[in-house]
Amino acid sequence: MPTIGVSLAVPEPWGSELQQYRIGMGDESARHIPTHITLLPPYELDEADRLAVEDHLAGVAAQVEPFRVHLRGTGTFQPTSPVVFVGVVQGISQCEVLAAEVLQGPLAIERAFPYHPHVTIAHHQPESKLEQAFVEFERFDAEFDVNEMWLYLHDAASGWQPTRAFALGAR
Repeated sequence: MPTIGVSLAVPEPWGSELQQYRIGMGDESARHIPTHITLLPPYELDEADRLAVEDHLAGVAAQVEPFRVHLRGTGTFQPTSPVVFVGVVQGISQCEVLAAEVLQGPLAIERAFPYHPHVTIAHHQPESKLEQAFVEFERFDAEFDVNEMWLYLHDAASGWQPTRAFALGAR
């Protein structure tokens, strides 16, 4: 069964900057993970449900108007999870609405953790590298408009591939 995810893409130049940082920290898996704000974590999808899922995502996207995201500063999920991230300081409520609506209908799953929009910059690294990422990005600041959410499909060879965009506010 294919594995999908739904996310908001972080545009250039920040997408590449943050992805290259993760790779530079020794996270080789980041080569195959476009920089993003997760709405639906990895989920195995029965191929027979794909059309229903895409229709659902189009309906969800149509209900939320485009919005501004402001990323600033760092945070961590430690000790629960070895993750350091750049925080979302504007656009939080829109991310929360999208994430909650995505997890309805054919994608009604229970989250392992409460939803917290963020952009991962270090994951499963030694404590010293997590601390380094936390300090090096504490002054990070980027703003951009979000006009679409993406369905990603995981491919064993090339990682997470953007497969289909769903325009926000496209009623």
